[in-house]
Amino acid sequence: MAALPVGGAGLSAMSRTAAASHPLCSTDDISEQLEELQLTLGEGPCMDAFVRGSAVLTPDLLTTELQDQWAVFAEAALEAGARAVFSLPLQKGAISPGVLDLYADIPTVLDAEELADALAFADLATLLLLDTRIDEAGAPTGGPMPDRGFEDLGAYRAEIDQASGILTVQLGVGIEEAFVRLRAYAYVQGRRLADVAADVVARRLRFSPDAEPDQDEEET
Repeated sequence: MAALPVGGAGLSAMSRTAAASHPLCSTDDISEQLEELQLTLGEGPCMDAFVRGSAVLTPDLLTTELQDQWAVFAEAALEAGARAVFSLPLQKGAISPGVLDLYADIPTVLDAEELADALAFADLATLLLLDTRIDEAGAPTGGPMPDRGFEDLGAYRAEIDQASGILTVQLGVGIEEAFVRLRAYAYVQGRRLADVAADVVARRLRFSPDAEPDQDEEET
């Protein structure tokens, strides 16, 4: 990434049939927070880039339009230390396995050459991600992972899915709504989604149909 005016990068696997993105790896704490924020909030340039199938370039998160578009994400990303975010969908033919996010800590505009370099990085990331044989549900189908940051993807995804399944029973709702409730609780409590999912699976945390996310009680 040295050729680009960015501070770091994050990579998330995504699927049009799954309820969420799944952070795979990041280069630093800020990029890790950005991937987690978009997973937890369900909004941001990463989500939009994947849905549109085209790059979403945000030179300055303080822009009023962006503040309105991603009201919660923009503020949280600024607090994390990001000022500009560039999200590039990973694509190979009809296959779209995820999104590459780049960030800068100051307002930044990518010129034509820099954008071309960023897209080249996205192409490389696409090949890397497809080499791990990620299936349509966002989980690896087998084979070694090429980078240490990919090692826990299967367990990470499985635990979130398991927790969502448990909530469908506890709350009497469908799987998508269960995931939304899980995500909302993580955001309100300021916790990582994976940590909340682990508590649900371990029965340390139980959701009540009549309680708001911040009123759910942990079991003793």
